[in-house]
Amino acid sequence: MEFETKDQYGIQDLLKIMEMLRSPGGCPWDREQTHESIRKNMIEETYEVVEAIDNQDPELLKEELGDVLLQVVFHSRMEQEAGRFDFDDVCDGICKKLIVRHPHVFGEVVADTSGQVLKNWDEIKKKTKGQKTNTEVLNSVPRVLPALMRSTKVQQKAARAGFDWPDVSGALQKLEEEIAELREAVESGCSSQYEEELGDVLFSAVNVSRFLQCDAEETLTKACDKFVGRFEGVEHKAMAQGKDMKELSLEQLDAFWDEVKREEP
Repeated sequence: MEFETKDQYGIQDLLKIMEMLRSPGGCPWDREQTHESIRKNMIEETYEVVEAIDNQDPELLKEELGDVLLQVVFHSRMEQEAGRFDFDDVCDGICKKLIVRHPHVFGEVVADTSGQVLKNWDEIKKKTKGQKTNTEVLNSVPRVLPALMRSTKVQQKAARAGFDWPDVSGALQKLEEEIAELREAVESGCSSQYEEELGDVLFSAVNVSRFLQCDAEETLTKACDKFVGRFEGVEHKAMAQGKDMKELSLEQLDAFWDEVKREEP
């Protein structure tokens, strides 16, 4: 199977390359792969795209988007070999979905605001997926999503069904109640309840973040970054005294922590 080198390649070239890699005379590794064996690659590549976006690096973004596209082509090629669908079918499906879910662009429906668009989108999605109950809508949120992201999506869909607090005060009160129940479980030594009560606290915290219009996943990421930065400051102060952090008491470390916080801009 011949392949012509070029100065500029397109999607048809990528499809051809993948066909060659998966062919009997192609790459042994690529031929051995299955949907399951490269499943995590899709997740990893997607996160690398997100990192490129966060870093505002267009060159890296271009590269990482290519890696995600490769995963789409890879999985599509496997299905083509199995005779079920190919890359064109994937493109056909997403084009039809976009047309159906944007009747305000491709039809006669009027939607002048993002809120109206989202409401229409949810109704159309529910209808096309044959979802007859709100519970089915909640169950449609993939369990493999990061837990904070899944919690947010579940809560958003529940809210659209009318199951929601009128404002953030109700969500905050619920968070306080769940914290009290977690404390009660800890104080009683009932270890079998720890996980359940802690889960309720986390879920309630996500609900508060939703009301505050703070993305729970991003908010926790920033909190982790802040902790690492302050930890580094504490370690530097310990090293300046010729000490290892393990040699210092919790009180000394906490004092350094407070100093680092005061020194922050």
